Amino acid sequence: MRHLAHARTVIGRPIEGGATATDHQRDDRAVSRRADGQRAPRATKSRDDVERATPSWTDLPDALLQHAATSSGGAVDALAGLRILDDEAARLVQELAVPPLEPADDYSEAVEAARRSFAECLDGPGQFAEIVRRADLDPIEAEVFALVCAIELDRRRQRLVAYVQDDVTKIRPTLQLVAAVGGAPAVQALAEDRALRRAALIVVGGDAPWSSLEVRVPPAVTWALVGDVSLDPALGPDAHVLAVPSDHPDRSPVPLAVIAGADRTRRLQTGVLVSESDLVLVLDAPADAAGWEAAVRFATLHGLGLIVEVGDELMPVGRHSIERATHLSWCIASRVELPVESLPDRPWQEPAVGPALATSEEVDAVSGGGLGSGHRLTADQLRQLDRLGAVVDGDLPAAIRRLSAGPLEQLARRVRPTRERHDLVLTPDQDAQLDELLSRFRGRDIVHGQWGLPAVPSAGVVALFSGPSGTGKTTAAEIVAGTLGLDLFVVNLASVVSKYIGETEKNLERIFEAAAAGDHVLLFDEADALFGRRTEVSDAHDRYANVEVAYLLQRLETFEGLLVLTTNLQRNVDAAFLRRIHVAIDFPLPPPEMRAKIWQRWLEVGAPIGDDVDTEFLAKRFELAGGAISNVVMAAAFVTAESGGTITMATLIRALRREFQKQGRLCTEADFGPYFGLVSGKTSR
Repeated sequence: MRHLAHARTVIGRPIEGGATATDHQRDDRAVSRRADGQRAPRATKSRDDVERATPSWTDLPDALLQHAATSSGGAVDALAGLRILDDEAARLVQELAVPPLEPADDYSEAVEAARRSFAECLDGPGQFAEIVRRADLDPIEAEVFALVCAIELDRRRQRLVAYVQDDVTKIRPTLQLVAAVGGAPAVQALAEDRALRRAALIVVGGDAPWSSLEVRVPPAVTWALVGDVSLDPALGPDAHVLAVPSDHPDRSPVPLAVIAGADRTRRLQTGVLVSESDLVLVLDAPADAAGWEAAVRFATLHGLGLIVEVGDELMPVGRHSIERATHLSWCIASRVELPVESLPDRPWQEPAVGPALATSEEVDAVSGGGLGSGHRLTADQLRQLDRLGAVVDGDLPAAIRRLSAGPLEQLARRVRPTRERHDLVLTPDQDAQLDELLSRFRGRDIVHGQWGLPAVPSAGVVALFSGPSGTGKTTAAEIVAGTLGLDLFVVNLASVVSKYIGETEKNLERIFEAAAAGDHVLLFDEADALFGRRTEVSDAHDRYANVEVAYLLQRLETFEGLLVLTTNLQRNVDAAFLRRIHVAIDFPLPPPEMRAKIWQRWLEVGAPIGDDVDTEFLAKRFELAGGAISNVVMAAAFVTAESGGTITMATLIRALRREFQKQGRLCTEADFGPYFGLVSGKTSR
């Protein structure tokens, strides 16, 4: 069960004013009857009679009910209430009387004495008195609240209420009973705009004439009075309580604050510091009036401030609730600045929210200095990283990768990097460019943070890998992710591109929003499908295609992570994207010396290789990309696995023939030389 103690500060109070199970059993025995209809002997005096030496807030409700029960003068018919008789009502009056009364006593004087004692209780400690002060109730409102609460807490009072109201089914007070015991001021205290209703402590309702409307307290009030501090389920599953650092130097309490900021943790940190209470209830904006009443009620009962997280606009029901509950400290938190017309009609302040990125001190405090450079974590990501520490057994790179799990995997394919730098054969210049890309990502904190160079347009890194298919572009992206200790997310174009106008942009926005939840590498493979050149507008399709490109141009300027674009045809990418590219690496077809290394790399993996395999011949004669070479070796390996033996030059040549056929290339004697007979129609199998 969720509990206020989760805020690291217990606000529990001793149980007060409630009847124990023993009291209820005693009451049942007291009203039991013999088979002959005669009343059983009265039980001994209840513990309330003999142990209450100090005033209690329940004394006044008891005196008021006693006065109402005795003022009828015994004129009520013997069958009134079906089972509650005059002598039983008299017994209940005696049981509840403090001090014990005799029939000849003046009940009006007892009420006045109880009222004076009640006023003393309100000035002292105790849960009831604190609730009265928190809700800012006046004396009349406090008396009505005490009456309704006391009836709710004790079955004997409920039976006495039924007796007074001449109906055994009416165990809660009606407006008529409230008027009878407190007069017109007591009824007026229950009006919609009075403190009891604004604090949602009292409910007046039912399907009955006005005078018969039922007056009751919600269950949360009763639970609070008996000392329970569990969170009300009506607050929603994400509601929780935060403790406010009372000695924080930046604390500046205000009655109503409106906070806007992209990072949730920063919003909460700011909201806590501006709260007037030492504990703050955080919850999503309720969807209806009942949810807002539950929030106001719970905050009032337990002395909490409120941080309400809203979307793009505060709904009218929320605005109305905040305008009414002026006795509470409010904070409205949102990702964006809310429209002024949606804000409550009362003074508010808009404190500044700190930068979304976590400071180096905050990162070191969570990671112990072991996270390294290059990871620009937001405050919210750092909080999640702290939670993941025990899950991943202190493995910080694993925790960083775990941050990326969740919504993004619904939109992109997650690749856990397994390739290493030696798995890709690169030229010295390509190798140096990859190092430059890694340095640019790792050094962002130093360049933009410590040195103060502006992150224009953002601190994100965008790389373009271009070249023919199979030259290692996707593999290079995986190696970059693995070197940085991040996961690679390959955007699934099928889940992005839509035939419906505007849907593609919405899908892309979902990807970028999800990508902001973790530090990782985002890969748009075959990027020219999305990042293609804008064209002359000749019809509506051209216009909306250009809108997609324009959206991506704008979105790249706000992306803070590492984005890799791959394309077979760089000239198809819109020129405006090239200005936003930080590192561009060309992956051409490898020259013969590099092809030889690729052949050797694939043939040295572990498959049985024949002595006649000539990698120099294969590298010089066949101009193939690394992906095609891997296809040839893989095809030869499967043929060998089926037939047994080793991978020979003959099996490789035949696999080459299949690769040429797939690419639409002719198998000529100039290419295959002495092995041409293996691929000609006469000798091929």
